[in-house]
Amino acid sequence: MNAIKLNLFIGLLLLPSFAFAEELNGANTAWILTSTALVLFMTIPGLSMFYAGLVRSKNVLSVFMQCFAITCVASILWFFIGYSLAFGEGNAWIGDFSKVMFSGISRESLSGDIPESLFAMFQMTFAIITPALIIGAFAERMKFSAMLLFSAIWLIVVYAPVTHWVWGGGWLGSMGVYDFAGGIVVHITAGVAALVAAIVIGPRKGFPATAMPPHNLSMTIAGAGMLWVGWFGFNGGSALAANGDAAMAIIVTHISASMGALTWMVIEWKKFGKPSALGAVTGMVAGLGTITPASGFVGPGGALIIGLLAGFVCFNATQYVKKVLKIDDSLDVFPVHGVGGILGSLLVAVFASTQLGAFSGYGFAEGISSIVEQLTVQATGVAATVVFTAITTYAILKLVSLLVGGLRVDEEEEQQGLDVVSHEETGYNL
Repeated sequence: MNAIKLNLFIGLLLLPSFAFAEELNGANTAWILTSTALVLFMTIPGLSMFYAGLVRSKNVLSVFMQCFAITCVASILWFFIGYSLAFGEGNAWIGDFSKVMFSGISRESLSGDIPESLFAMFQMTFAIITPALIIGAFAERMKFSAMLLFSAIWLIVVYAPVTHWVWGGGWLGSMGVYDFAGGIVVHITAGVAALVAAIVIGPRKGFPATAMPPHNLSMTIAGAGMLWVGWFGFNGGSALAANGDAAMAIIVTHISASMGALTWMVIEWKKFGKPSALGAVTGMVAGLGTITPASGFVGPGGALIIGLLAGFVCFNATQYVKKVLKIDDSLDVFPVHGVGGILGSLLVAVFASTQLGAFSGYGFAEGISSIVEQLTVQATGVAATVVFTAITTYAILKLVSLLVGGLRVDEEEEQQGLDVVSHEETGYNL
């Protein structure tokens, strides 16, 4: 009898370790390891090549260098303070300092059922690509020192707080805002910041009268292909598990990208007589950016419509910004990423509904029962992010201008090209 009691006692002691303790999931860990590599691949070399091919040959190396340098600076800042401000407990607006320098993260510590070190690294790759997207707005004319300082401050002052609002336990996440992989956190913040930067810095010399065609579309298309593949990790990895959510996120991402590219091509074909390679890849990126906030909440039918609207709306936004507003957002960051992020963040409220037949999604956030309610929450998140990003970005640009003696190179240096002016090197030795 005593032996039976002893065995029962030992069993009770062991029970919590089997029944309740969080355990590392090898399959999920392997998938997020892969996704982390894919998202980093999106910036270097994907975005680097995509942007570098779009500028003139005298600035190609400067774009590569900017993407590379931002990768380094953002990584170190994320380690020191960015991760803590974004994902520390904090309050509704900002995280605390409990995770400074990855404090408390060890080999054994978990975030859900994956290592917290892996979660922090996966989120680091998002923190890298977001400020890197912005450089497309001021390509070919911003000082390297100004670009680097702006990117560093912006990451801490804009990106980290918005990330906390949505994903880190902040007020937007608590409201039930839907942003599966970064429509608000990445694309709206980068797009709005790009628009503000383009206005503050001013247009390139000769814009809009002088044509400034891409110098190497082959490079751009190769970079676009890398972005498309990498986006599977961007959206699929945001499920943080190797499961059906990740698989569906990848499917809808691919469908939206395909439809966005086709829509842009058809519009150009009808409007200009011929479809362009540049239009195809730009439409693809529009489809990718627009599906990003919705990718975990909508089905393939919804993704098809989102991609169609992304191609149509972003095409017209690009024409409007350049030809009507005459803003030199050099590589169309705002009309593609900003407008796409806004569009996708609103459309998720519609296509998340389970009442749309073949176009149905997977339901609304907890406590929300209608499209109107979800749309109100989404619109609140979009509006708050746009206003906060615009005001704060403007203030950062003005501060950086004071600190480095102006944001842009002078007219003669711009004419010479940033490759030589900023780095005493050239992208091509012919």
